[in-house]
Amino acid sequence: MNAEVLAVGAHPDDVEVGIGALVHKLTTAGCATAILDLTRGEMGSRGSAEERKVEADDSADVLGVTTRLNTDLPDGGVANTAEQRRPIIEAIRRIRPRVLFLPMSDDRHPDHHAAHRLVRDAAYFAGLIRIETDAPPHRPERIYFYRVYGEDAMPQMIVNVDKHFEAKMAALRCFRSQFHNPEYDGPETFIATREFLESIRTRAAWFGNRIGAAYGEALYVDGPISVDLPPGLERTP
Repeated sequence: MNAEVLAVGAHPDDVEVGIGALVHKLTTAGCATAILDLTRGEMGSRGSAEERKVEADDSADVLGVTTRLNTDLPDGGVANTAEQRRPIIEAIRRIRPRVLFLPMSDDRHPDHHAAHRLVRDAAYFAGLIRIETDAPPHRPERIYFYRVYGEDAMPQMIVNVDKHFEAKMAALRCFRSQFHNPEYDGPETFIATREFLESIRTRAAWFGNRIGAAYGEALYVDGPISVDLPPGLERTP
């Protein structure tokens, strides 16, 4: 089950909305990548937990991820507690990622905001020897953050996802109960509108424009990132 990268979302489809194209870029480059959903999305106005499980698995196939897990935390009740950290610690130790992607704070959805601190703390505690689980301690080397909804500041990094953006949209369309789908009979919600899907493309195009690409996905970091030379000045040995 080991994977080099673990992308965490509070709900099935959060990873796809935030960094679906990046996930596809990683998997097609041969990087073993896993997704961990914290909840089943059972509080959603459309669809059921069972439907979303099928949709999430279909999306994982589109993105090429090696493993998709769920910690069964309560949708609408994600909180940074020892009880909720425990299954995340266990997942991190089983998957043993070098790199962790997780939601940014200050998101409009309380679960996204809570997941930011919850997963960060779980990643730290996953490295402590005195917390006993079936798998040995492990702490990711690097954590990156992504936004599900909204952008409040220019990110530290924008990844060129020109060749992978349509795979992201295909993965999102797997969530037939959640996003714009005239064939699905359900109440109108914010994310079920055509405008929301169009906004995902618009946002990616805006970030892409910042780096001279058609599409980009934003990442945020804490603290400096080590580089041998400034980007653009690398030399082949």
